[in-house]
This record gives sequence, C-alpha cells and structure tokens, in this order.
Amino acid sequence: MIDAHMHLWSLAAPGHDWPGPAEAAIHRDYGPADFTAACGDLPVAGTVLVQSQPTDHDTDWMLDMADGAPLIRGVVGWVDLADPGAPARIAALARRPKLKGLRPMLQSIAATGWLLDPALEPAIAAMRDHGLRFDALVQPRHLPMLLRFARRWPGLPIVIDHGAKPFAAAGTLDPWREDIAALAAAGLWCKLSGLRTEQAAGQPADALRPYVDHLVACFGERLMWGSDWPVIGLAGDRYTDWHATAARLAAAAGADPDRLFAGAASAFYDLAS
Repeated sequence: MIDAHMHLWSLAAPGHDWPGPAEAAIHRDYGPADFTAACGDLPVAGTVLVQSQPTDHDTDWMLDMADGAPLIRGVVGWVDLADPGAPARIAALARRPKLKGLRPMLQSIAATGWLLDPALEPAIAAMRDHGLRFDALVQPRHLPMLLRFARRWPGLPIVIDHGAKPFAAAGTLDPWREDIAALAAAGLWCKLSGLRTEQAAGQPADALRPYVDHLVACFGERLMWGSDWPVIGLAGDRYTDWHATAARLAAAAGADPDRLFAGAASAFYDLAS
C-alpha cells in the first residue's frame, strides 16, 4: 500500500496554527512512529507527507524528517506563491529528492479566484519547469476556477485533495458532480481521502457511497487513496476504519484495488525515483 495523503506536525513549531485546542481529538504532536503505529497490520510500504501549515519552516521540517524516515516516500510542501522570491525558493526545494509537489491552502483563502492571479505565474511556471506536482486543496466553490487553471497550465500535474470536499453533511451532489466530471475529463487526478470529516456527526460512512461511486467512475486509474491521518480522528475514525470503509465502497464501485491503494499514488508522485 501507498498512502497518498497524511500529515505530521509539532505543536511547538514556529508558525504552527492548526490544529488548536478546539480540535482536541488531534491536538498533540504526531511523528513517524505514531503513523507506523496507526497503520496497524496494514501493509503500508510508503506514504506521501503533506503540509499542514502555510510556513516555510513546516516544509523544511518535513523534508528533514523525511530524510530519516524511509516510509516517507514523498513530501508535498508549501511555498508563498505570491512572493517574488518564490521561483528561487522552488528551485532550491526541488533539489531535495523527496520534494514531489506543493500545496497552497486554497480552502483558507477567501478569494475563490486567487490562483488565477497573474502575480503567481512565475511561481507556477517554476513548479512546472522543476517537475513538481500541484495538490489542489479545494472546495466545491473552486472547481470551475480550477478547470480554468488546469487549461492554462497543461504541463502541470494536478491532483484534487479530498474529492474537493463535497457537501457530504447535507448529501448535496450538484453542481459538485458535474464540475468533478469536467476536471476528470481534463486529465486531473484525485484523492479518495478526507470524506469522513466532511460528514455530520453520527452520519454513517455508507452515506458516502454516491460520492465514492462518482469519483471512481470519473477518475478510474487516476484515483488514489489517502488516509488524511491524523485528521481522520476528527470524525472519530481510526486509520484502519477509513481504510476499510474506502476499500468496501470503492470495490462496490468497481475500482481496481491495486491501482487505488498503491499504483496511482506511485505513478502521480513518481515515488520510484
């Protein structure tokens, strides 16, 4: 197995902002040993560590940690894409072998169209030119904009995090369903992750079936599983709980388990290199 999306953090790190005391279930430090323990008996052979703080310190901390943790096969970091120094920073980070991509925290930016700002173009071009991938931490409001962005940057590999966080608590499917289909047709990739934490407290995991069905149908071999651990704890799930739920729902939708749980992440992030 390859876990395409998990997090580690230190509450004492400079600039740490989330989780805070309000997220009591996950408000503590998490390191590689905690991740290994959470996996239990699942045959996790590698993982992609994704930024959780919008700071350069977090990115450097993750890369240094990954150097000493063979299980961490790739890192998705953060760079201030609007900073004039971003292209140089990206070039320096790209020399770190485990740096595979970057993720601006779009869900926290009020301006839905921020990513289309011309001021970001030098940084985006640097990502493309250095062979990095773009993790799109988006909500349904961003999807039409993301399609415009993808068409503007055809050489930039893009993966949608957490199925674009559909409104699962309300059971809403549209216009998310149509927008997701358009992005899949444009060649984007997607992560089957983070859906349980979009549900309301007490909602059964099986209520996610229509969302999983649609993601499998649209993305096929470009859909990869991610635990979103330890954030999954906010839904009251353990690592193994979400794995079992995803495996059951994806199998019912006709997904190839080898591709979903290993091959897609390895291909997208080039984890063999």
